[in-house]
Amino acid sequence: MQRDQPRKPALMGLLLRGLRIGASTVAIVELLRNDWVGGGLASLAWLVFVQVERRRAASQQPEP
Repeated sequence: MQRDQPRKPALMGLLLRGLRIGASTVAIVELLRNDWVGGGLASLAWLVFVQVERRRAASQQPEP
């Protein structure tokens, strides 16, 4: 069972990175197509994913 523990955070990080890349790509494409609402919402989703990723990284650091 202990072999499964390290894989879960790695899988979650990979999934979160994929969502972040996807949201930024959608945001750029929508803004280039002059779809301001769609581009703005995708940009907001990207920002949320970046913040979640930063908080996860900060919470995983060992405290001194």
